[in-house]
Amino acid sequence: MIKKIPVAALRPGMYIHDLNAGWLAHPFLFSSFKVTQQAEIDRIAGCGIHELYIDTGRGLDVADAPTREAVEAQLTEEMTAVLNHQPAQIRRVDVASELSRAQQIKRQAHNAVRSIMNDVRLGKAVEVAQAEAVVETITESVLRNDGALIGLMGIKNKDDYTFLHSVSVCALMVAFAQAQGCNEETVRIAGLGALLHDTGKMMVPDAVLNKPGRYTEEEFAIMKKHPEHGWQLLSQIPDIDEIALDIVLHHHERLDGTGYPHGLAGDQIATLTQMSSIVDVYDAITADRVYHQGVAAPEGLRKLWEWSSHHFSPDLVQSFIRMVGIYPVGSLVRLESGRLAVVMQQHDSHLLTPQVKVVFSTRSNAYLPPEDLDLALGQADRIVGHEDARKWRIDTGRFLQG
Repeated sequence: MIKKIPVAALRPGMYIHDLNAGWLAHPFLFSSFKVTQQAEIDRIAGCGIHELYIDTGRGLDVADAPTREAVEAQLTEEMTAVLNHQPAQIRRVDVASELSRAQQIKRQAHNAVRSIMNDVRLGKAVEVAQAEAVVETITESVLRNDGALIGLMGIKNKDDYTFLHSVSVCALMVAFAQAQGCNEETVRIAGLGALLHDTGKMMVPDAVLNKPGRYTEEEFAIMKKHPEHGWQLLSQIPDIDEIALDIVLHHHERLDGTGYPHGLAGDQIATLTQMSSIVDVYDAITADRVYHQGVAAPEGLRKLWEWSSHHFSPDLVQSFIRMVGIYPVGSLVRLESGRLAVVMQQHDSHLLTPQVKVVFSTRSNAYLPPEDLDLALGQADRIVGHEDARKWRIDTGRFLQG
């Protein structure tokens, strides 16, 4: 049985099922292992991990600890209760109308970021004008319909992760800043910082950056230097905004002071930088990498909600989830009828009733003729949960991309 316990309850002889932390939040080779000594527990606590999951079938138990299923049900209930309604956002076009342009913007932005990052590797100065042009086109797409580009950014080639991650974080950050009511200039600066937030990774040796597995402690220490490398590089550019630089330097800081590079806590971390941390983690944990599979988008949001008790501002996490929706565009959801559907567009007035495209029957284990369904109209079906598209071998991207 999988149970959730506080780190304070961890003892030698217990088997850790999941450290309950992002991949760059701890230096352990595996996220699952048996605890044999107190020193391991001390290292876990030193990483800023407050709660984790144990497997009682493979190690010692904690009798009164809640099961993983109970924890997930409670988190989902909390999210639904708090986030059920949100202010209406202005969308100039529907998702279908924006998807074609969004695909082109994604390709152009990816190529531009690749060029920028390769210049950094070669010791050339970052072309800020080129980066700002990327932010501008992303912002225009997000203004037309925030779901189209963000939905497409969930589709990543794991071998191109570093570049696509930067573009995705930029798109999410622009949409997040707009949803928070930031003015046009602040949105631009936030987007620029997000686009360049991982520039310092180009100073990390390829053997570490592209390693198809967990880092050693020495490699982990090298990787954790990338925010400082990026700041040092970009701070040499005349007139680059200090807010963008702060995002680059501090996007791995955490509210409880367990982040890096400076261990900032609480209000020491600027609000836009806190927002960039949320966006960065969300995109990282939902993306496939060469050494692990990402979680489904709704599960990624649930993890953010869970971690907001320590690492992130609960108010900002709530705002972020309101922005992308409990079931983000591109998610695969299970309907009460047993059919599976791809989320195509959010309804601002109610996050549980998006517009979906029905594509698959779990009862016949076969594809269905695609059917558009607006769950907000009270049609005879409803979402009962999300599904992992890999389990059903469904390529949700092809329905978004037409």
